[in-house]
Amino acid sequence: MINRTLKQVEQMVNGTGLAEQYEGITIQGVSIDTRKVEKGNLYVPIQGERFDGHAFVDKAVENGAVATLWMKDVANPPENLPVIFVEDTLSALQMLAKNYRDQLDVKVIGVTGSNGKTSTKDIVTSLLATKFKVQKTEGNFNNHIGLPLTILNLEENTEVAVLEMGMSSRGEIEFLSKLARPNAAIITNIGEAHLMDLGSREAIAEAKLEIVTGLQEGGVFVYNGDEPLLTNRVPEMNLIAETVTFGDARANDYYPTTVALQATGTHFKMNRDENISFYLPVLGKHNVYNTLASMAIAKHFGVTWEEMKQGLVTLQMTGMRMEIVKTDSGLTIINDAYNASPTAMEAAFHLMNGLDGFAKKIVVLGDMLELGNQEVQFHYEVGKLIDPAKIAYVFTYGKLGAQIAEGAKINFPIERVKAYDNKEELVKELQAVVDVRDVVLIKASRGMKLEEVITMLK
Repeated sequence: MINRTLKQVEQMVNGTGLAEQYEGITIQGVSIDTRKVEKGNLYVPIQGERFDGHAFVDKAVENGAVATLWMKDVANPPENLPVIFVEDTLSALQMLAKNYRDQLDVKVIGVTGSNGKTSTKDIVTSLLATKFKVQKTEGNFNNHIGLPLTILNLEENTEVAVLEMGMSSRGEIEFLSKLARPNAAIITNIGEAHLMDLGSREAIAEAKLEIVTGLQEGGVFVYNGDEPLLTNRVPEMNLIAETVTFGDARANDYYPTTVALQATGTHFKMNRDENISFYLPVLGKHNVYNTLASMAIAKHFGVTWEEMKQGLVTLQMTGMRMEIVKTDSGLTIINDAYNASPTAMEAAFHLMNGLDGFAKKIVVLGDMLELGNQEVQFHYEVGKLIDPAKIAYVFTYGKLGAQIAEGAKINFPIERVKAYDNKEELVKELQAVVDVRDVVLIKASRGMKLEEVITMLK
């Protein structure tokens, strides 16, 4: 994590007002949350819509903060604590991160996409960790606040940083890319997430492509070659970096030649060396594509195929993303409750269809959020995608989830489709039909908190 004197910090944020006797004090790390402040931290109070971090400075000091940034127009700065005055604390946090990144001898990989960016971040980290000291975005710290905090948490000797870049509107990824200055960038895919904010998949593609604005000369840009919204745009961009495509089509630079789905993972081979069989301890063919994107990055940085094979063996994925959970009774649950979109739902159905060795396969699906004015139709169409020959029961939760149920009824007998607005009732009915030999998929947008169903089933 950042380790600088307060004098250096003042210069890095264009601050003023630091008392001379405090200039030599060293900060170790940065925090914006008083609950997470650690000894030696610089506290950065952020103003939000419902709170002002300046009001909690005493708590930050109590928990170990040794100094604070302070907005010039906020009254009553602390008297017995080193203070650096800035125009805006959020801008200062971002400036501090940008300057710290510029001081580090680190290669940065930026990852974005409508679906799969967190999984891809985890996979590329595991591949590169066979050869380098790697740090990655923890949790969901992928926005204009989280990414600067991730950079400021990098150790001085970190060789590669894998940074997830999220967005909700145009311009956000451009800002993050210019701040992080990636040496490599990945776009996993273009889906329907953020249609509410951006209006069309074309606009989403334009927003995701902003990741190349900070891409460094001599770098590499890896993108989904099965997506026309990318393949039609990238050649016209005259990038200064190498471009590499991945996907299912054989026109791509990286594509799978064989894929064998199993209950606990996936075996696959790919076109670059068909003599090697890779085992991915994660479910879903879509994760094979995420792995191919990661392999393209790893190859660019000199990782061998055999090293990548070992990297996949030790892969640790972020929770609630195709996570296999076993209940006390032995029931298999696939916890994919972190996010959802029509594209991600279709990938999950494809996974379920290919799973063998279970008595019944059941899906529990909830609302897909932020889909804009077509949300009802999207949910209805998703329901129509579920195959009654493969899936025994469809359970839905939520107002929009009910539209998935309506779509499913087009192909399913009505008694095999059940819609609920109460999780307790859903679990009660699910327990009446489920057997320990079954597998249950749980999937919805994060806001639906569908992982609570898993807790009840345990």
